[in-house]
Amino acid sequence: MSQTIASTHTQHGAEAHGHGHDGHGHGDHGHAHDPNLAHHFDSLQQQFDSAKLGIWLFLATEVLFFGGLFVAYAILRMSHPEIFSYASHYLDTVMGGINTCVLILSSVTMAMAVRYAQTNRRGGLIACLVLTFMGAIGFLIIKYFEYSHKIHDNLVWGPTFYVPPHDAEGAAEAKMLKTAPAAPGAAIVVNNPATFAIPDLAAKPAVDASAVKPASVGPTGVARASGAPAPAPAAEPAPGPSEEAHPGTHLEDKAMPPNTHLFFAIYYAMTGLHGIHVVAGMGVLAWLTWRAIRGDFSSKNFTAVDTGGLYWHIVDLIWIFLFPLFYLIH
Repeated sequence: MSQTIASTHTQHGAEAHGHGHDGHGHGDHGHAHDPNLAHHFDSLQQQFDSAKLGIWLFLATEVLFFGGLFVAYAILRMSHPEIFSYASHYLDTVMGGINTCVLILSSVTMAMAVRYAQTNRRGGLIACLVLTFMGAIGFLIIKYFEYSHKIHDNLVWGPTFYVPPHDAEGAAEAKMLKTAPAAPGAAIVVNNPATFAIPDLAAKPAVDASAVKPASVGPTGVARASGAPAPAPAAEPAPGPSEEAHPGTHLEDKAMPPNTHLFFAIYYAMTGLHGIHVVAGMGVLAWLTWRAIRGDFSSKNFTAVDTGGLYWHIVDLIWIFLFPLFYLIH
């Protein structure tokens, strides 16, 4: 009898112990953990929604960041309309238009990449990510040629805008010293091998001038009162820079308004900051391409591609505003 009771207790203990192992194994090994799911999320859908909210908040801060520069642009353009009307002629509208088309096409390929990730088309995803990356490279190459041409012609920000560009023979420096001697109160900048006289930027404030020709005072043939003075001729708008521009031409252009360097200051600030964001986007695209080749994305896990695409779209959108604000003024 005692043996039977002991045997029964042993059997029940073994069953309880076995159930304990089964329960433990069910908790640890019964449900395989998805490697694409972070440990602090309950499901892939929750992870996707959280990432989507996070990227939209980040993009809102980007809009606010660039918004300050857009406000600065608006203030400068309202205060000095003649500067923007004149200096915009030095920008290459064709190259800016090509860059706009390149970024728009890259947005199309990025949107296609998101769609291919959602439909498990790995080959199309990789191809579109590579095409988007190449579009970013093309944009930066065109921007490099734009920047290098302007810097060569000394179309830069700050007081150095009024210093003739240096050449190997020093001809430009010698001409500047002969034709524009230092004036009283002028700022002196030393630039080997010669010293240049830079006009005081605050000595001659800019005068607001509209590029729109004013209306005529009256039709031709109207008789004037006896002894009345003839009406003054309508003022012609200031001409733009010469088509045959060469390094330093802007320094000799009589139509150049004071403080023209302010245009190029805001131009380099806004387009340069946008270029930095393009470089950051290239890093994101390279990371997405590497993960796509590794096979990380599918119809159940395309969060990274979707959020990366939103960032790239906002970079493209900012340029769509910059292009007309700088290149299409005239």
